[in-house]
Amino acid sequence: MTASSAISTAKTGQKEHGLAFWMARVLEECERASTDFAPDPVHDLRVALRRCRSMADGLMAMDPERSWKQMKKAGKGLFSRLGELRDAQVMEEWVSKLSAPGDPAASALLQYLAGRESYLKQQAAEALQDFDSKQWKKWTASLPRRAARIRAGSDIFKHLALERWTEAYELHRRAMRSPSQAAWHRLRIGLKRFRYIVENFLPEQHESWSDDLKELQDLLGEVHDLDVLWATAVQVSAFPDRDSRLRWHKRILEERNHRIQTYRGKMAGKTALWPVWRAELPAGKPIQLLALRRLKLWASLLDPDVKHSSHVARLALQLYDSLPVKRRAGTQRVDERGILRLAALLHDVGMSEGNKGHHKATHRLIRNLNPPLGWSEGEMSTAGIVARYHRGVLPRAGQKALLGLTSHQRLVALKLAGILRMANAFDADHSGRIQRVEAGQQNGFLVVAAQGYNPRNRTAEAVAAARHLLETVYRCPILVKAQRAKLKN
Repeated sequence: MTASSAISTAKTGQKEHGLAFWMARVLEECERASTDFAPDPVHDLRVALRRCRSMADGLMAMDPERSWKQMKKAGKGLFSRLGELRDAQVMEEWVSKLSAPGDPAASALLQYLAGRESYLKQQAAEALQDFDSKQWKKWTASLPRRAARIRAGSDIFKHLALERWTEAYELHRRAMRSPSQAAWHRLRIGLKRFRYIVENFLPEQHESWSDDLKELQDLLGEVHDLDVLWATAVQVSAFPDRDSRLRWHKRILEERNHRIQTYRGKMAGKTALWPVWRAELPAGKPIQLLALRRLKLWASLLDPDVKHSSHVARLALQLYDSLPVKRRAGTQRVDERGILRLAALLHDVGMSEGNKGHHKATHRLIRNLNPPLGWSEGEMSTAGIVARYHRGVLPRAGQKALLGLTSHQRLVALKLAGILRMANAFDADHSGRIQRVEAGQQNGFLVVAAQGYNPRNRTAEAVAAARHLLETVYRCPILVKAQRAKLKN
């Protein structure tokens, strides 16, 4: 089987479609391309690299393993060099297609491109020599196993596809309003990123959408090729006179406009494909719930005791739901409960870097996350602050984590952090012994009753130390007592 036919087979959705196949294919295509860097081998190697790097891009959104980023970076240099070479080879094809025999502008362009191609082949050979094939082989063994943890076709990938769809659709709207090359180039990139998620992780949708996605990608790719060709021709002064320049410009514009009109015909009006794709992706409340699932999955790959974090989240929500409402009049409502739940689920991800100061590492890890669709930057930032103060020193004015917050935002963060501190303390021994907590006001106190609570063990010591932050927020002392389990009927 030739390399091209193998790639064709992989695209049919057979077993070879996975990451392991494409990573192995990169090494095989490297050897094939190294012979003379002819157009077909260069194209096939770029396809294999692109599939690996786009899979890594999708999986990085859920898996914090650093090897994904390292793998992407390892392939970037070779992919970029091959891209420049491929651009020159494609331009040669366009020049031959658009020119008449004996055209002096075509001769000048082909002469320039031949020299450019020779230089870029040398650059590609150097990039290929620098490519660390030994490390790539190691990743070929380890990364597919990590990828297998997340089932292709799952709703989590549909959520990621919706994220890419939303970004691409906004770029589409801008391109429809703007004739600029930059707008169409950004749309090409945005649609490509959406296509890659569908192609790599949503086999059912890919089977239905692949032809249209490929056609659209080809159309926008050719628009970009024509823009690059014109810019190159102008740059190298390929035209012997004004008539030649006008003739070439008219021809390139005709080809370019034809492709843009074809794109508009498929993507605007009643027959547009955008709503067709959107209809098969999440909508409404499930969007935020799926975003939370993505974040829980990310956390599960860092947190050494996911069961503890999930239990703390349940206790924190029980406390929140039973505590008196504390909200200033006239302040903007925020999803405090959702933020608390997220902070609780993620509060121990910093343990992946060691126990000492792990609450600070947790804050940094959450702060560096890109908010998934359904969560705002502000909500993620607040969740990070809440997780930051689930243990350790009490928050105080001037600390870096609290800078830039309004007084109301600070009050919300401290209230939720106080709740999380207590919930975490109730499961300080990670036993899950305390199953239920409930709060209420009584005689100027906040009384917290906990099933399974023993006032004479170490958990009680942890709770006594943890309650102070919540006491300062509510400005009253907290009493903790044991609650009898309710009898079942």
